[in-house]
Amino acid sequence: MKSLERQKRIFIAVSLAVPMILLVGFIMVPAFDLFRMSLTDWDGYSESWNWIWLENYISMMKNENLWLSLKNNAVYFFGHLLFIPIELLFAVLLTSKLRAAKFYKTMVFMPYIINGVAISYAFSYFFSPINGAFDAILGMFHLEALIQNWLSDPKLVNFVLTAVSLWRFSGYHVILFMAALQSLPQDVQEAAQVDGADTWQLFRYIQIPSIMLMVDFVLFDNIRGALQVFDIPYVMTSGGPGYASSTFTLYTIDTAFKYSNFGLASTMAVAIMAMIVIIYLVQNKIIHGLVLRRDRA
Repeated sequence: MKSLERQKRIFIAVSLAVPMILLVGFIMVPAFDLFRMSLTDWDGYSESWNWIWLENYISMMKNENLWLSLKNNAVYFFGHLLFIPIELLFAVLLTSKLRAAKFYKTMVFMPYIINGVAISYAFSYFFSPINGAFDAILGMFHLEALIQNWLSDPKLVNFVLTAVSLWRFSGYHVILFMAALQSLPQDVQEAAQVDGADTWQLFRYIQIPSIMLMVDFVLFDNIRGALQVFDIPYVMTSGGPGYASSTFTLYTIDTAFKYSNFGLASTMAVAIMAMIVIIYLVQNKIIHGLVLRRDRA
C-alpha cells in the first residue's frame, strides 16, 4: 500500500511538473522579458540597447493615434458583448427539438473554421464600392440611397468590420453555449417542467445559473478577442483611412516592424495584457453582482 501511495504521489508530481515547466518556460519567462524590453529603447535588430525606464510608458500615454486605436477596439468589444445574449438564444434553440438542427449547427459553426484572411478578403470584395455584392443587393431592392463608402468612411468602417467579426466568431460562442447546455442533467430540467416551469423559467433559473462558468469564459474570450483583433482590419483596410480602423494590436505590430521600435511595442504589449486582466475582473464582478442580486430577488 505504501508503495502504491508513493507511486501515486510521484505520478501526480510529474503530471503537475510538466505543465508548470511549460507555463514558466513559455509564459512567465517571456512575460518578464517583455516587461524588461519595455524599459529599453531596443530597435529589434541592434545588439545594444539603453535603459530608458518609464519613457516608453509616458510616450504611449501621450500617443493620440494609439488612443484612437483603443477606441476602435471598444467597438468590437461592445458589439460582441451585446451579441452574447443572441448567441445564447441560438444555442438554446439548437439544443431543443428543432427540425434540421444538425444543418443549422453546421452553418453556424462554418464561418469560424474558415481561414480569417480568406474571410477578410471575401468581405473586402463584398463591400467594395466597385462591383461590390452588397451595393448590388441594395440596388436590387431599390435601396440605392443607403449605399455608402463602407470601408473608407471613418464613421462606418469600424461597425462594418465589427459585423464581419461577429459573422466569423459568433458561431464559436454558440457551439460553446450548446456544449454547456447539453452537459446539464436532464432529470433536473424534466423535474422543473413537471413542477410547472415554463421555457423562460427553465432558462432563467436552471440553465443560466448552471452554465455561468461557460458564460465567464465567453466574456473573457470577448475581452481577449476584442483587444487582440488584427487580421480583419489588417486585410480589409490596413487600419485606414488614416488610423480610423486601426486597432491596438495592429498599431503595436506597426510600431515594432514598420517603425523598428520594439521597446515601445513591448510597452503596448504589456499594457494590453494588463487591460485584459483588469477589464475581465471588473466585468466578472459586475456580472456576479447582478446574478447575486437576481437570486436574492
